[in-house]
Formats: sequence, structure tokens, C-alpha cells
Amino acid sequence: MADSAASLTLGVPRETYPGERRVALIPELIPQFAKLGFKVQIESGAGRQAGYSDDAYTAKGASITNSRDELFKVCDVVLQVRGYGSNAEAGREDLSRIKPGGILIGHYDPLSSAVEIKELAGTKAISFAIELLPRITRAQSMDALSSMATIAGYKAVLLAADQLSMMFPMLMTAAGTIAPARTFVIGAGVAGLQAIATAKRLGSVVHAYDVRPAVREQVESLGAKFVEMELDAADAEDKGGYARELGEDFYRRQRELMTRVVKETNVVITTAAIPGKKAPVLITEEMVKVMPAGSVIVDLAAERGGNCELTEAGKTIEKHDTIIVGPLNIPSTIPLHASQMYAKNLLAFVRNLVKDGAIDLNMEDEIIRDTLLTRDGEVVNARVKELLGVSDATPERSDG
Repeated sequence: MADSAASLTLGVPRETYPGERRVALIPELIPQFAKLGFKVQIESGAGRQAGYSDDAYTAKGASITNSRDELFKVCDVVLQVRGYGSNAEAGREDLSRIKPGGILIGHYDPLSSAVEIKELAGTKAISFAIELLPRITRAQSMDALSSMATIAGYKAVLLAADQLSMMFPMLMTAAGTIAPARTFVIGAGVAGLQAIATAKRLGSVVHAYDVRPAVREQVESLGAKFVEMELDAADAEDKGGYARELGEDFYRRQRELMTRVVKETNVVITTAAIPGKKAPVLITEEMVKVMPAGSVIVDLAAERGGNCELTEAGKTIEKHDTIIVGPLNIPSTIPLHASQMYAKNLLAFVRNLVKDGAIDLNMEDEIIRDTLLTRDGEVVNARVKELLGVSDATPERSDG
């Protein structure tokens, strides 16, 4: 594809997923897209819930449209937070609007929504799933999963503090000394590390565990104690740097070792999620029963089934004198900063697509190749094709 970038229009529609308050582009970044040669069109109200008015966009050079149909029809590149797949119900209405050959960039949840991606291919759109970025140094500025995980880890601690029957810090008062809360963070990825840092800032005593012993130094650098468990987890990551399912026997032995930690813990924050898979159960009902009365579990894997056996997605419940929080779409609860971070990730991604003043789909570029979902009416992503049972020898073609 070699259209002049100066002739391209970039569009940002209003998000239609229930409760979604983020927006894919903030006004401050419009001049940087203009330098790449893009005209920017925003659907009216797209940024309102994130704190960005239509006037703020026009002040930076964007045009506003009241017609969603027009935006999808005229824009060569469309940026979204949730595209079809991660927004299966409301997103279906946009399929008929999508411009053949147009470029779509956003979250598509492709490893859990392969059938929807096949439908998307029928529009003949060129679509990119930002969550499939390879974990390489060059892609760090585009890594929306890490950006959103930062927010989730921070907010998880605030959710726990709001529900906890005690305060986080140790306090010396006229009424005596108040002991600090004890927090256990399971998983020391981006969300876990942010949770550790936030809990420490609030004054908690923090312990953390991860199947990757190599993260011990990061955990300890934040002031937490790394929990040692004699388990072999050499295959904890896949070649792309994402978590890998380790098998039920591993998780069973892990739960046995964790029980001794959670029985002395006031707050447990779990972060273990496997792309395209149900989250592993790390906290059983028996483990919840031994936690101190008034404790709190915040399960950041609630959308994937939960790391706690008792988690109910989207609900806060109380079982065995412990409050279990199963939050959904946490980044949307802090929409201003979430939108800032996500928009900068997308700007870096689009910059990588523009070469010498034109859109260049260079399939030798690992970033482009790994994130590309559909093109020319076909599902082209190898991981999604595998889920659909389609081999490279028999490429999947849609009827669209």
C-alpha cells in the first residue's frame, strides 16, 4: 500500500462498549499526527467521558463529525480503544460501515475472538490488534497492554484500601500503635509491580511472588519481600514474552505453598492472566477460609475467569469473612490518564507504519507482521489462523 500520507485522513469514533470511557486520541497529539501528514476527524463526543471536549479537538486542528457512517467511510485509518472482537455486540454495527482497504487499529481480543476476526476479514479491512505486539525493545513505546496494566495495578490497591477493615500504614497514635496491613501481590509483571509500588507508598508491608525468579530484583527494588517457592517454572513465558499456561499440577503445588502466605495476609492482589486462555486458579476457597477476617482479594484476572475460585466478574462479594473484588475494565475508571497513555502508544504504532511519506505494510517488520489480523478479505495472523484451524497452505478467505 503506497498512498501518500498527506492524502490520508485519520478518524476516531466514539467508543460504544458499555461503560468504556477512554478515547483513542487526545487533542495534544493531533499536531504530531499532522506532522505525519494526517488530517484528523473525530466523532462528536468521542473524548467527552475522558475529559476532552469537541472544542479541545478543534482547537488542535481536528474536524468534528456527527456522522459515524461518514467517519468510517472517509477515513483511511481508524483508531479505537475497542474494535470488533473486544466489543462483539455493539461493535457488530460497525462492520457495515468499515471502508474496504481501510486501516483499523485497536484492541480486538483476537485470541479469544477468532470467529469475530473472521467476520472482520469479510469487510476487507486491514486491521491491527495492538495487544499482539511482540515484547521487543523497539515496541516498548507502543505497548498498550503495559500502559493499561500500570493503571490496573495502581487502581487495584485503591480498591483494596477502600474495602479493607484496617488502614495500610503503621501509625503511632495516642491510642496506641496501629500495625500495618500486609499485602501479597501474585504476579510481578507490569500490573503487579505497580501494585507493589502503590501498596508500599500507602505504608503496607508487601510480599510478592512470581513464577519467574528473575523478577526478584525488581520486586525487592520496590521494597517488597520476594516469596520463595521451590517450583520449576522454566517455561513461564512464550517466545513473545507473554505468560504461558503451566499445567494444573504446577498450579496445584503452587497453591499448596501459597496457603501459608495468604493465611497471614490482609490484602491479596492477583494478576495472572494467559492471553486467549482462562485464568489459572491460584486462590482456592480453602485458602480464602484461612485468611484473617476482614481481608480483601482484588482479582485483576476477573475478566478471564479469575485467579480466585470464588471471584464473580464485575461484582464485589463477601465469602468466609473476606471481601472478593472482581473488577472489569479498570483502565476505563481512570479515563484521562488511560487515554493519554493509550493515545501515545497508538501514535508510536502509526509512526512505524509511515515510511517516506507513505503507509508501508512491511511484512518483514516483526511489529507489523505480528499485529496484523486481516488483509484483502483474509485472516492473515498466524495465531488466529491456528485457532480457526486454517493452515498457511490453505489460507482463510471470507465471503465478503
